[in-house]
Parts: sequence; structure tokens; C-alpha cells
Amino acid sequence: MNPILVVNPGSTSTKMALFDCERERCAEVLRHDPASLRRFARLWDQCEFRLHLVREWAFARTEAVAAVVAMGGLLRPLPGGTYHVNERMLEDARANLQGEHASNLGCAMAYRLAREFGCEAYIVDPVSVDELEPLARYSGHPLVARSALSHALNIHAAGRRAAAETGKPYGESRFVVAHLGGGISVAPLRGGRIIDVNDASSDGPFSPERTGGLPLQPFITLCFSGSHTEREVRDLVRGAGGLTAYLGTNSAMDVEAMIARGDAKAREVYEAMAYQIAKEIGAMAAVLKGDVHAVILTGGLAGSTLLAGWITERVRFIAPVIVYPGEDEMHSLAMEAVRVLRGETDAHEY
Repeated sequence: MNPILVVNPGSTSTKMALFDCERERCAEVLRHDPASLRRFARLWDQCEFRLHLVREWAFARTEAVAAVVAMGGLLRPLPGGTYHVNERMLEDARANLQGEHASNLGCAMAYRLAREFGCEAYIVDPVSVDELEPLARYSGHPLVARSALSHALNIHAAGRRAAAETGKPYGESRFVVAHLGGGISVAPLRGGRIIDVNDASSDGPFSPERTGGLPLQPFITLCFSGSHTEREVRDLVRGAGGLTAYLGTNSAMDVEAMIARGDAKAREVYEAMAYQIAKEIGAMAAVLKGDVHAVILTGGLAGSTLLAGWITERVRFIAPVIVYPGEDEMHSLAMEAVRVLRGETDAHEY
């Protein structure tokens, strides 16, 4: 089989890799100077710039690929799985249907590259995966429905890995998965479906850059105080909240260095984040009625022994705690494309 080309556009970088089935052949992270991106008025104006770089990288390393697979973005709500890239998907991505994010570029880049290589283009478990059950959609007011925007790719990948390692069929498994990164998603996985999840951009625990859920009455007062524009309030909630607001940094490494130097405030804030994550895990365990095979901590922050230890202390009464540091999105994307090419699963039409 020819290699799989994986493309993962982020806000200031584009990750690329070639996989020979399960084995990574080569990979690179192209970091884009923020100043070079500011010359583009809109996100989609960056597409040709990024595509040119990926094309040069890929054609310098291979003459053929079996498929191109990319990170999926904020598309329409859809079940988890692997999807063919088609014109309808491209239209929704260009419209920034559920918000503007660099991941929206993924399907367009994959589509263009696949046409040049003469192969299929796919996305896997985009951010907009929505497998919520009816009760999970209630917010408290009919004007504001709960919906799912989460780190679905890594949540499903961690669930599949845990199912394989514990000998439980994924379709019969019951896990609570906490993706811990710049945003935090905590989800109950039942039978391979994300049946509930906090919105990592506006709900749940605070994170390195996000406020998570806020007390509504004080927040409403802040919104109408006249001291902040709508844009400033949105930035406060997503980008300037969490560790950034409390400690002036979004780096867990910086915070742990502060703690090591004896900074009591840093320790309290960091432990408060662990406390909120543990509370959310407990809430999602209740969704599964306490019948949980394992609690899974994954994502970049799961590599913090301090943070993972604090969370584990509070939730290990629920079920055994499994820690998978990092998110390994590139490998997850490649493996799902391989499963389709081998006929182990079908790719859906968007």
C-alpha cells in the first residue's frame, strides 16, 4: 500500500506526516509566523499559502499516496467516523458553519492534494461530531440548546485504545474520557458514542486559555457593564481565561515551574483546575449511572504528573484511571484511513 498523507492545520502551524500503515515514515510541523498570517484578511485566504507548503513537502517525499486524510473542522453536527470529502463539506467549511477555526481548512487541503495524487480524501471525527442523547441537549431554556463541539478525534481514539487494552469491545465499552489541552472536553463514551460532553469553548472546567462555565448573573453584569465590547468578552472567555487570566501564562510548564519555586497562588490555581476537571468527570460518570469501565485522561496536559495525580486522587473511586499523555492526532487520522482502505470500516458520505 502507498503511504497515507496526513494534514492537520492549526492556528499558527500546519502538521504533516506520511504513514506506512501503522508506522510513521516522516513528519514535520511547519510553524507559521503570526506576522505572515496577519497579511491574510480572512482565515480562508491562508488556504493557498498553506497548501503550497504542504504540496512541496509531500511531493519531495513521495510520488504516490493511497489517501489524504485531514483534521475535520466545525462542520454541521454529525456522528463520529470517517467521511469522504465532498462539495457539500467544502461549502460548509468555507462558510465557517459553526465558527472560524484553522481546522476548517483541512478538508479543502486534503481534497486538493488528493486530486493531484489521484486518490481519495477523508476527514475523521471532526470537532462537530454530535452524538448527544436527547436529555443532554437541554440547557435550562429553549432559546439556548446544548450542542456538541469537542475534541472528538482524540476522545474516540483514546476510547478505542482503552477498549483494546482492557479486552472490551468498543461497542460495549463505558468510559469517561477527559481530553486535557488548551481546551478541555470531558465526555461519557457508551458503546463507542460520545453521548454527552461539555462545550470546551464555553462550558465545563477552566483550562490554560478558557474560562469554562462562569456564574451567569455576574457574567451578565460584566457583559452589559459597558467596559467590554462583544469581541473583548468573547476573547476573555476563549483565549484570555483560565490559567492565562489567573497567572499570566497558558503554559502548564511555566505554572509547574512557579509551583516548584514555592508560588502558593500558582499551586492553588493549578489544583483548582484539577478540582474542576474531577467534578466534570464525576458528572459524566453520573450520565453512565456509575457503571464505568475506566476513567481516561488524555491530551497534552495528561502528561503532567502533578495535574493527573490531583485528578486521580478525586476520581479513582469511580473506576480505574488510565493516562494516555498527548493526543497523537496524526496517528489517529492515519489509522482510521487505513481501516477504510482495508475494508474494516466504511467511510460515510457527508
